[in-house]
Amino acid sequence: MTHDPLVQVLSGDTPPGVLSWPAELPAQRALDEARDAGWETAVLELSGVLDKAGLMAASAVALRLPDWFGANWDALADCLTDLSWWPAERGRLILVRNWQAYAAADPKGWGVLQEIFADAAAHWRDTDTGLAVVMTLG
Repeated sequence: MTHDPLVQVLSGDTPPGVLSWPAELPAQRALDEARDAGWETAVLELSGVLDKAGLMAASAVALRLPDWFGANWDALADCLTDLSWWPAERGRLILVRNWQAYAAADPKGWGVLQEIFADAAAHWRDTDTGLAVVMTLG
C-alpha cells in the first residue's frame, strides 16, 4: 500500500510543507483530499515550461497572482508569503505537475523555485491557513 503524504498534513498531525506525491497515486487524489478538507487548491502545470519567463507566466495564470506580480523571483516570493489575494479558511495547496523538463532545462531556476516554495510553506506553517506544495510527476 502506497503512503499518502497528505493525510497527516490535512489532519493537522504534520505541518504543511513541500511534499513529493507518490507516482502510484493519481495526482487528482491530492486535489480532492485537500478540497474535501476545506483547503483552497491551484494546479501549476509546467508542461512545456523550459525557462524562467515561461515559469513566471504559468505561475501568474495558474495561481491567479495579483496584478502587482512583477514576474520575477522576488515578486513570486512576495506573493506566496502575502496570500491576501488568495483567501482561505483552512489552508492552501499548490499542486506542481510535470516539473521535470523545467528542472532539467533550468536547474538553477528550479533550485530557486524550490527554495521559494519551502520558504513560503515555512512562513505559513504555524498559522490556521497553512501552505502545502505537492510535487507530482504527472
